[in-house]
Amino acid sequence: MLDKKNIIQNEEKAVLVGLVHKLQTEEQVTEYLNELAFLAETAGAKSVKRFVQKLPHPDSRTFVGKGKLEEIKNYIEGRDINIVIFDDELSGSQIGNIEKVLDVKTIDRSDLILDIFARRAKTAQAKTQVELAQYQYLMPRLRGMWKHLERLGGGIGTRGPGETEIETDRRIVREKIALLRKRLSEIDKQAFTQRKDRGEFIRVALVGYTNVGKSTIMNLLSKSDVFAENKLFATLDTTTRKVVFETTPFLLSDTVGFIRKLPHHLVESFKSTLDEVREADILLHVADTAHPQYEDQIGVVNKTLQELNVIDKPVITIFNKMDQYEKNTFDPWLEEEVRTEMLKDLKERWENQLQGNCVFISATERRNIDELRSTILNKVKELYTIRYPYKTGF
Repeated sequence: MLDKKNIIQNEEKAVLVGLVHKLQTEEQVTEYLNELAFLAETAGAKSVKRFVQKLPHPDSRTFVGKGKLEEIKNYIEGRDINIVIFDDELSGSQIGNIEKVLDVKTIDRSDLILDIFARRAKTAQAKTQVELAQYQYLMPRLRGMWKHLERLGGGIGTRGPGETEIETDRRIVREKIALLRKRLSEIDKQAFTQRKDRGEFIRVALVGYTNVGKSTIMNLLSKSDVFAENKLFATLDTTTRKVVFETTPFLLSDTVGFIRKLPHHLVESFKSTLDEVREADILLHVADTAHPQYEDQIGVVNKTLQELNVIDKPVITIFNKMDQYEKNTFDPWLEEEVRTEMLKDLKERWENQLQGNCVFISATERRNIDELRSTILNKVKELYTIRYPYKTGF
């Protein structure tokens, strides 16, 4: 489809580049680069070196300064480096200028995320959404990134009088975007019809940052076999299962994970997948308590939910990976009383903040799962009573 399809090959060695400026502190950049390394690993590359520069704002020509670019070039020369990945979005001209100096493939975070999404898309809907996002990403970057696109039409009628190659390419991309939007609209209509046919069930959706354990929790609660692994964006397609706790049925959906700096056009093209979130009656917000920046991740998810206008829905926050949190936080020789007191403080702080709508679990160790089931069941029953008071079956 695109000249840069399959951007990363397995076992490629990557150099990561980040910028500290007035909107990003040094600590934030370190965290972003950690995440970028994990993204690269998910795509099959291994990050071998990081470069960070402090500038008031990104350089309009090469993003980083001339001296830093020379430093990166000197490091790459003589080493088997296949790709340079920038943590922030680059323009087409910036990519062209950087590649001219470094003489090595250069991409940004958005490009990397799109590459991962393209690999993991399985259904027609996900594949169409990813392709649409790729073309939307490509459109403003045509100049400097691609010498040409494959001629999708070919022959008479594909080139207008006096069109330059770049204009032709732009027209091809615009036509492709229009075609993909139409196709996606048809798929969305089918998905909407399927959702309507689900009857008067309360809908519960798992949301959260990527790689927090949503699919593992989905498997635990629904006893289904949903793909789960320790990589970013393990789930792209929404999976919905009918679940029955005691005698109370409801629909449970797993959704795509959120992430910092998620490309806007990707969110746009994945709106239909996020319809499961919009149409849900209850949100289960899963957080990875073992992650050093889990509070920031909660903030990113809340901000995305706000953008989707669903922040007013009932939310149960699931603090997952408590086993790992305890391993990371407590020394082996710490007294049991102190350990218990510290855990109590953590739970009380969040319970006060979330008005008690939270549960602390370990999905892998199946710790506190009964409390989680009970919390979900009570909330589902409460909503059934309000919404369908005439139903007495459960």
